[in-house]
Amino acid sequence: MIRATCRIAVTPDDLAAHHRIRHQVFVDEQALFAGADVDAHDPDAVHIIGLWDGEVVGAVRAFVLDQAAGLWQGDRLAVLPEHRIRNVGKPLVKFAVATAAERGGRLMVAHIQLPNVAFFERIGWYTHGDVETYVGVAHQPMAIDLVSSDP
Repeated sequence: MIRATCRIAVTPDDLAAHHRIRHQVFVDEQALFAGADVDAHDPDAVHIIGLWDGEVVGAVRAFVLDQAAGLWQGDRLAVLPEHRIRNVGKPLVKFAVATAAERGGRLMVAHIQLPNVAFFERIGWYTHGDVETYVGVAHQPMAIDLVSSDP
C-alpha cells in the first residue's frame, strides 16, 4: 500500500519542488499572491515536502516566531490538486508539528482558510483568536500545543 511520506527539503531539487508546489497552489490556482509567495520567513523556515510514491506532491513550512517562548508558525500548506484525495496534508501538518516540537517548540500557530478549519480540528488544532483577513481571504487563527502538560 502506498502511503504519503514527509521529509525536510534539503537538496536543491527538494527546495525547488517545495517552492514549485507552493507557487502552483498559492499563485497560479488560488491567486493569493502576484508573482511569488516567497517572503521574509523563507530564509529561516524549515521547508517540508510530502511525497506520494516517491513524487513530491505537497509542501509546508514552519518557522520560529519567538524562540524564548517556543512559539512556531506553520504555513503555506499546499498539496497538488490531483493528490488532495490521498490525505497528504495530514502527514505534512503532523511532520511540521513534530519538527517544531523536536526543536524546542511549545506552541505552533497557523492562519487557516475557513474551508480547512474542520480538517485542522480533526488533527488536534484549536481556534486561537477571531477570524481575520489575510491576502484578501478570511483565515481562522489556530494553534496546537507542542508540549504535553501531563506529568
